[in-house]
Amino acid sequence: MHPIIVSENLCKSVSSGAQKLDILRGVDIAVHPGETVSIVGASGSGKTTLLALLAGLDSPTSGRVVLDGAEISAMDEEARAAARASRVGFVFQSFQLLGGFTALENVMLPAELAGLRDARQRAEEALARVGLARRTGHYPHQLSGGEQQRVALARAWVTGPGILFADEPTGSLDGDTGGQIIELLFALNREAGTTLVLVTHDPQLAARCQRRMTLVDGRIAE
Repeated sequence: MHPIIVSENLCKSVSSGAQKLDILRGVDIAVHPGETVSIVGASGSGKTTLLALLAGLDSPTSGRVVLDGAEISAMDEEARAAARASRVGFVFQSFQLLGGFTALENVMLPAELAGLRDARQRAEEALARVGLARRTGHYPHQLSGGEQQRVALARAWVTGPGILFADEPTGSLDGDTGGQIIELLFALNREAGTTLVLVTHDPQLAARCQRRMTLVDGRIAE
Protein backbone atom coordinates (compact mmCIF):
# COMPACT_ATOMS: atom_id res chain seq x y z
CA MET A 1 0.00 0.00 0.00
CA HIS A 2 1.41 3.39 -0.99
CA PRO A 3 1.63 6.13 1.67
CA ILE A 4 -1.05 8.82 1.49
CA ILE A 5 1.26 11.45 3.02
CA VAL A 6 5.00 11.67 2.32
CA SER A 7 7.53 14.33 3.25
CA GLU A 8 11.14 14.16 2.07
CA ASN A 9 13.91 16.25 3.63
CA LEU A 10 11.32 18.85 4.61
CA CYS A 11 12.83 22.13 5.80
CA LYS A 12 11.25 25.41 6.85
CA SER A 13 13.16 28.55 7.76
CA VAL A 14 12.03 32.09 8.51
CA SER A 15 13.96 35.34 8.83
CA SER A 16 14.00 37.11 12.18
CA GLY A 17 15.73 40.42 11.65
CA ALA A 18 19.14 39.61 10.25
CA GLN A 19 19.01 36.03 11.52
CA LYS A 20 17.61 32.90 9.90
CA LEU A 21 15.54 30.66 12.16
CA ASP A 22 15.35 26.98 11.18
CA ILE A 23 11.98 25.63 12.31
CA LEU A 24 12.11 22.24 10.53
CA ARG A 25 15.35 20.52 9.55
CA GLY A 26 15.04 17.63 7.14
CA VAL A 27 11.82 15.88 8.20
CA ASP A 28 11.01 12.56 6.50
CA ILE A 29 7.54 11.11 7.10
CA ALA A 30 5.37 8.43 5.50
CA VAL A 31 1.76 7.96 6.64
CA HIS A 32 -0.42 5.20 5.19
CA PRO A 33 -4.15 5.35 4.39
CA GLY A 34 -6.34 4.91 7.45
CA GLU A 35 -3.46 5.32 9.88
CA THR A 36 -3.72 7.43 13.05
CA VAL A 37 -0.58 9.42 13.85
CA SER A 38 0.16 11.90 16.63
CA ILE A 39 2.89 14.55 16.47
CA VAL A 40 4.17 15.59 19.88
CA GLY A 41 6.98 17.73 21.19
CA ALA A 42 7.80 20.76 23.30
CA SER A 43 6.41 24.19 22.46
CA GLY A 44 8.41 25.70 19.63
CA SER A 45 9.55 22.33 18.28
CA GLY A 46 7.80 22.91 14.94
CA LYS A 47 4.67 20.76 15.33
CA THR A 48 2.13 23.23 13.95
CA THR A 49 4.49 24.27 11.16
CA LEU A 50 4.90 20.64 10.14
CA LEU A 51 1.14 20.07 10.14
CA ALA A 52 0.59 23.17 7.99
CA LEU A 53 3.17 21.98 5.45
CA LEU A 54 1.74 18.45 5.30
CA ALA A 55 -1.76 19.88 4.78
CA GLY A 56 -0.65 22.30 2.08
CA LEU A 57 -1.49 25.38 4.15
CA ASP A 58 2.10 26.61 3.73
CA SER A 59 5.04 25.87 1.44
CA PRO A 60 8.46 24.57 2.58
CA THR A 61 11.78 26.33 2.21
CA SER A 62 13.11 23.09 0.71
CA GLY A 63 12.14 19.44 0.43
CA ARG A 64 8.85 18.08 -0.84
CA VAL A 65 5.39 16.98 0.34
CA VAL A 66 3.30 14.46 -1.59
CA LEU A 67 -0.34 14.35 -0.52
CA ASP A 68 -2.48 11.54 -1.91
CA GLY A 69 -0.23 11.30 -4.98
CA ALA A 70 -0.04 15.07 -5.62
CA GLU A 71 3.20 16.96 -4.95
CA ILE A 72 1.62 19.92 -3.22
CA SER A 73 4.96 21.48 -2.26
CA ALA A 74 5.53 22.24 -5.97
CA MET A 75 2.16 23.99 -6.38
CA ASP A 76 1.22 27.65 -6.07
CA GLU A 77 -1.37 28.67 -3.47
CA GLU A 78 -4.32 28.39 -5.83
CA ALA A 79 -3.40 24.84 -6.85
CA ARG A 80 -2.72 23.86 -3.23
CA ALA A 81 -6.17 25.17 -2.25
CA ALA A 82 -7.79 23.06 -4.97
CA ALA A 83 -5.85 19.99 -3.83
CA ARG A 84 -6.91 20.56 -0.21
CA ALA A 85 -10.56 21.02 -1.13
CA SER A 86 -10.89 17.48 -2.42
CA ARG A 87 -8.49 15.65 -0.12
CA VAL A 88 -8.10 17.33 3.27
CA GLY A 89 -10.07 18.38 6.35
CA PHE A 90 -8.50 20.55 9.05
CA VAL A 91 -9.52 21.14 12.69
CA PHE A 92 -7.90 24.05 14.54
CA GLN A 93 -7.53 24.60 18.28
CA SER A 94 -9.26 27.99 18.00
CA PHE A 95 -12.19 26.60 15.93
CA GLN A 96 -11.83 29.26 13.16
CA LEU A 97 -15.57 29.51 12.58
CA LEU A 98 -17.04 32.48 10.70
CA GLY A 99 -18.96 34.54 13.26
CA GLY A 100 -21.53 35.88 10.81
CA PHE A 101 -22.47 32.39 9.57
CA THR A 102 -24.74 29.88 11.29
CA ALA A 103 -23.42 26.42 12.17
CA LEU A 104 -25.05 25.06 9.01
CA GLU A 105 -23.56 27.79 6.81
CA ASN A 106 -20.08 27.26 8.31
CA VAL A 107 -20.25 23.56 7.51
CA MET A 108 -21.75 24.08 4.05
CA LEU A 109 -18.97 26.44 2.97
CA PRO A 110 -16.18 23.92 2.14
CA ALA A 111 -18.69 21.68 0.36
CA GLU A 112 -19.83 24.63 -1.75
CA LEU A 113 -16.24 25.64 -2.49
CA ALA A 114 -15.56 22.06 -3.59
CA GLY A 115 -18.48 22.36 -6.03
CA LEU A 116 -20.64 19.71 -4.35
CA ARG A 117 -24.30 20.12 -5.35
CA ASP A 118 -25.61 18.46 -2.19
CA ALA A 119 -23.71 20.81 0.15
CA ARG A 120 -26.72 21.52 2.39
CA GLN A 121 -27.64 17.85 2.80
CA ARG A 122 -24.03 16.94 3.52
CA ALA A 123 -23.77 19.72 6.09
CA GLU A 124 -26.98 18.68 7.84
CA GLU A 125 -25.78 15.06 7.99
CA ALA A 126 -22.35 16.08 9.29
CA LEU A 127 -23.86 18.22 12.04
CA ALA A 128 -26.22 15.40 12.99
CA ARG A 129 -23.24 13.05 13.16
CA VAL A 130 -21.55 15.26 15.76
CA GLY A 131 -24.77 15.67 17.76
CA LEU A 132 -25.80 19.15 16.63
CA ALA A 133 -28.87 18.44 14.50
CA ARG A 134 -30.86 20.91 16.62
CA ARG A 135 -28.23 23.66 16.58
CA THR A 136 -27.90 24.21 12.82
CA GLY A 137 -29.35 27.75 12.93
CA HIS A 138 -27.19 28.94 15.82
CA TYR A 139 -24.27 31.32 15.38
CA PRO A 140 -20.84 30.57 16.93
CA HIS A 141 -21.37 33.06 19.79
CA GLN A 142 -24.51 31.13 20.75
CA LEU A 143 -22.58 27.85 21.07
CA SER A 144 -20.34 26.52 23.82
CA GLY A 145 -16.66 25.82 23.12
CA GLY A 146 -17.36 22.12 22.76
CA GLU A 147 -20.22 22.79 20.37
CA GLN A 148 -18.06 25.11 18.30
CA GLN A 149 -15.39 22.42 18.00
CA ARG A 150 -18.08 19.95 16.93
CA VAL A 151 -19.10 22.38 14.19
CA ALA A 152 -15.44 22.68 13.18
CA LEU A 153 -15.18 18.90 13.05
CA ALA A 154 -18.33 18.64 10.93
CA ARG A 155 -16.92 21.30 8.61
CA ALA A 156 -13.65 19.38 8.26
CA TRP A 157 -15.49 16.15 7.51
CA VAL A 158 -18.29 17.42 5.24
CA THR A 159 -16.47 16.86 1.92
CA GLY A 160 -15.54 13.28 2.86
CA PRO A 161 -11.77 13.91 2.91
CA GLY A 162 -9.33 11.03 2.92
CA ILE A 163 -7.13 12.88 5.40
CA LEU A 164 -8.03 14.80 8.54
CA PHE A 165 -5.44 17.06 10.17
CA ALA A 166 -6.08 18.33 13.70
CA ASP A 167 -3.99 20.94 15.53
CA GLU A 168 -4.51 20.64 19.31
CA PRO A 169 -8.20 19.77 18.79
CA THR A 170 -8.85 19.55 22.54
CA GLY A 171 -6.53 22.38 23.62
CA SER A 172 -9.33 24.90 24.29
CA LEU A 173 -11.73 22.46 25.92
CA ASP A 174 -12.27 20.98 29.38
CA GLY A 175 -11.47 17.32 29.97
CA ASP A 176 -14.95 15.88 29.47
CA THR A 177 -15.71 17.93 26.37
CA GLY A 178 -12.26 17.21 24.94
CA GLY A 179 -12.87 13.51 25.50
CA GLN A 180 -16.06 13.68 23.45
CA ILE A 181 -14.20 15.36 20.56
CA ILE A 182 -11.50 12.67 20.73
CA GLU A 183 -14.12 9.94 20.48
CA LEU A 184 -15.65 11.63 17.43
CA LEU A 185 -12.25 11.91 15.72
CA PHE A 186 -11.50 8.24 16.15
CA ALA A 187 -15.04 7.24 15.21
CA LEU A 188 -14.58 9.01 11.86
CA ASN A 189 -11.30 7.18 11.41
CA ARG A 190 -12.96 3.81 12.08
CA GLU A 191 -16.15 4.38 10.10
CA ALA A 192 -14.79 6.14 7.03
CA GLY A 193 -11.17 4.96 7.01
CA THR A 194 -10.06 8.58 7.26
CA THR A 195 -6.34 9.04 7.86
CA LEU A 196 -5.87 11.06 11.05
CA VAL A 197 -2.78 13.17 11.76
CA LEU A 198 -2.91 15.34 14.87
CA VAL A 199 -0.71 17.62 16.92
CA THR A 200 -1.28 17.38 20.65
CA HIS A 201 0.16 18.05 24.10
CA ASP A 202 -2.28 15.52 25.55
CA PRO A 203 -0.46 12.23 26.31
CA GLN A 204 -3.74 10.30 26.46
CA LEU A 205 -4.73 11.51 22.99
CA ALA A 206 -1.26 10.73 21.61
CA ALA A 207 -1.44 7.24 23.09
CA ARG A 208 -4.72 6.54 21.27
CA CYS A 209 -2.93 6.85 17.93
CA GLN A 210 -1.28 3.89 16.22
CA ARG A 211 1.97 5.81 15.92
CA ARG A 212 3.56 8.74 17.71
CA MET A 213 6.18 11.04 16.20
CA THR A 214 8.18 13.30 18.49
CA LEU A 215 9.65 16.54 17.15
CA VAL A 216 12.85 17.73 18.81
CA ASP A 217 14.44 20.93 17.53
CA GLY A 218 12.79 20.59 14.15
CA ARG A 219 13.69 16.94 13.63
CA ILE A 220 11.73 13.71 14.07
CA ALA A 221 12.89 11.45 16.89
CA GLU A 222 10.28 8.73 16.42
